[in-house]
Amino acid sequence: MKEQKIKALIVDDEALARRFIRRILKGDQDIEIVAESSNGSEAAALIKKHKPDLVFLDVQMPEMNGFDVLDEIRTDYLPQVVFTTAYEQYAIKAFELHALDYLLKPFDQTRLRDAIHHAKERFRHQPQDDDGLRQISALLANIKNKRPYLDRLIIKADGRIKFLNVCDIDWIEADDKYVHLHTGKTARMVRQTLSAMETQLDPAKFLRIHRSAIVNLARIRELHPLFSGEHSVILEDGTRLTLSRSYKDKLFEVLGKPL
Repeated sequence: MKEQKIKALIVDDEALARRFIRRILKGDQDIEIVAESSNGSEAAALIKKHKPDLVFLDVQMPEMNGFDVLDEIRTDYLPQVVFTTAYEQYAIKAFELHALDYLLKPFDQTRLRDAIHHAKERFRHQPQDDDGLRQISALLANIKNKRPYLDRLIIKADGRIKFLNVCDIDWIEADDKYVHLHTGKTARMVRQTLSAMETQLDPAKFLRIHRSAIVNLARIRELHPLFSGEHSVILEDGTRLTLSRSYKDKLFEVLGKPL
C-alpha cells in the first residue's frame, strides 16, 4: 500500500525564500505542497484549513511573527514545524531545547534537505502526539516569557565580520528589504526589513516613530510639534526625523507626557 504524502505549507514573507523551499520540496516525491503564505495572519488561517503535517515557518514577519502564528492555532491543530530565521541569537537555543529543527538564513540545499529528512523521519516514526504538542506549547511559553533582545549585531562588510553594539545605534532607516544602521556619521546597511529588526530590539530602548524609522530613545534631544499633528524629532547629533501621528501615543507612553 502506497504511503500517504506529507502535506507541507511554506510560510515566509520573502518570495525568494519561498521559491527556494518550494523548488526543493517539489523534487521530493514524499511531499505535497498544499499552500504558501507571505504573512502570519494568512498562514494561521491556512494551517487551520489544510491541517498540514509539516510547516516551514519564518520567525521574523511583520504584524504576526512565526511564534504568534503557532500561538494563534495551538488550540486547533499543531503541525510539525521547521523554523527559519536570519538570527542565530533569536531563540535558537529554545529550538534546540525542545528538539525542533530550524534553518539559519541563508541556508543551502544540503541544509534544507537535511531538515526535510529529519522532519520526515520524525513524522513517520513518531507522529505528532501529546508530547509533541507539549513541546511546542513549552517553546511558546519560553519565548513569550523570556524573549531575548539583541545586544550586538553581526555585520558582514569588506569581506570581514564585524560586531556592532546595539546601544551605539542612533537610529535605523528602512530601505525596502534592507535597513541602514546610523551610528554617528557612519551608516551600515543590513539585509533585514525594518519590521523584522523591530522585533529584535528592546522596546524600552528603541521605538518605531515612523513607517520608515526606528530611533534610540536615549538619542532624542527635542520634539517639535508640526501643524499636521506630527512632530519633528531632533537627535543629539542634530539629525531630524519625523514622528508620525500613528506612533505618537506609543512614544509618549514610553517617555511620558509633556509637562
